[in-house]
Amino acid sequence: MVLLVLVFASGQRNFSIESSSPPSISYIIINELIKLKIMEHTINIQHIEHVNHNVLRIVTDKPKGYDFRPGQATELSIKKDGWKDKNRPFTFTSLPEDDRLEFTIKVYPARDGVTDRLEGLEVGDELIISDAWGAIEYKGPGTFIAGGAGITPFIAIFKDLVYKDEIQDNTLLFSNKKERDIIYKNNLEAWLGKDVHFVLSEESKEEYDSGHIDAEILKKYNLNTAKPVYLCGPPEMEDAIKADLIKLGVSDDLIVTEA
Repeated sequence: MVLLVLVFASGQRNFSIESSSPPSISYIIINELIKLKIMEHTINIQHIEHVNHNVLRIVTDKPKGYDFRPGQATELSIKKDGWKDKNRPFTFTSLPEDDRLEFTIKVYPARDGVTDRLEGLEVGDELIISDAWGAIEYKGPGTFIAGGAGITPFIAIFKDLVYKDEIQDNTLLFSNKKERDIIYKNNLEAWLGKDVHFVLSEESKEEYDSGHIDAEILKKYNLNTAKPVYLCGPPEMEDAIKADLIKLGVSDDLIVTEA
C-alpha cells in the first residue's frame, strides 16, 4: 500500500511518502505525478560563458508569466534526444523582475552527466524547465554559509536585497577548495563589503581563512545565534556545520536549508 501526499501551493512542491514498496517504486510514482502537475516550459539559450574554470553562466529567454522567488529552483533538462528526461535541480541566479532567466551551474566532467553536456551547448539550443519550487527562503538578516556551488541559491537573494537596499546586517562565509573556485568573488565583495569571508580548504593564502568552516570560524566572525543561519553546501558539510551551530546555541528553527 502506498500513501502519497502532494502539496502544490505558491510555487512550492512538497511531498511526503509512507510506503511498504521499494523506494525506487515510490520515487517513480512521485516523479510521474510531478510531471502531471507541474507545467514544463521550453527556453532558448541566449548567452553562455564560463565565470571560472568549472562554472557556467547560462542566460535564456523567459516564458511569459513565469514567476519565482529569489532562492527558488527549477528542474532543468536539455531538449535533445536522450536528455529530455534527465532533469536536475538548479537555482535561478536572476531576479523575478528580470526579462531573462539566468543560471549559474558548476560543471562535473568526470560524471558525464547533465552539467557536462551543458558545457557543450550553444546559443539557440533549447532547455526544458519546470515551474519554480522550494529551495532557500529569506527570513531576515543573518549569517549565510555556503560551500562551492551551494552559493547559487544565495546569489538571487543577495541581488534582491541589494535592489531593495536591505543587504545590510547580513554576513557570508563562503568555503571553497582554492581561490580559483570562488564563484562571483567580485560581486560578493561589492554587495557585502567587509561582511564576506572566504575560507579555502586546499590552499593557504594570507587574505583568506584556511581549513573548513567550523565552530572556531563561526566564533571568529561573531556568529549571532539569535538570527537566522542560511546553510547550503555538500551534505557532509551541512551536517557538520549544523552540529556546530547547535552546539553554539543556534536553535534548529533558525537554521535555514534547502526545502
